[in-house]
Amino acid sequence: MLKKAEVLMQINRTGLMPVLRAENEYEALNAAEAMFAGGLNILELTLTVPGAVHLFGKIHREHPDILLGAGTVLDPETARICILEGAHFIVSPALNLKTVEMCQRYSTVTIPGALTPTEIVTAWQAGADIIKIFPANAMGGASYLKSLKGPLPQIEMIPTGGVDGNTARAFLEAGAYALGVGTDLVDMHAIRGEQAHRLTERTKHYLQIVHDFRHTT
Repeated sequence: MLKKAEVLMQINRTGLMPVLRAENEYEALNAAEAMFAGGLNILELTLTVPGAVHLFGKIHREHPDILLGAGTVLDPETARICILEGAHFIVSPALNLKTVEMCQRYSTVTIPGALTPTEIVTAWQAGADIIKIFPANAMGGASYLKSLKGPLPQIEMIPTGGVDGNTARAFLEAGAYALGVGTDLVDMHAIRGEQAHRLTERTKHYLQIVHDFRHTT
């Protein structure tokens, strides 16, 4: 099992965290494989995917080098199950203090969702490793993240919601630890239309955005 410091380093180094939602296991696996083909080494699989917990073990066995996280985790019991199935990090859309506590017990990276400064500081003081700013677009996108990072530079943040090919660099410039990207990258219409290569190309595109930003600043 990777240490927390190693997981955090890989998240930051890659700079991209796709949020995978799908209607069934077949779609989820095809989407994951398409993104892995594009060079992706991190994946957040949400628990809204039917059989998601089973998929953690399957993906972990077939791709042991992939940093695999459980998304949409709402309670500590579910977090524990996902950790035992191989999840390297736990992501929530909101803050549940007991879930943060459970992740600390298992030395697992926890990324709870928060939006206001009070929520963000509360999560950080509770021991959250990174804060998921969600939904970032509802508060102004990259400009809001920049406003938060001004007084809170010590808190690492991953914006999710409103991150796309046009806004990705702006979020990085605003101080994003990594980019949380949903449907703009994880296009399930492409999977259903047997065009998985579109996800592969989009993955390469996002990774190039991160690479270019890191090498020009």
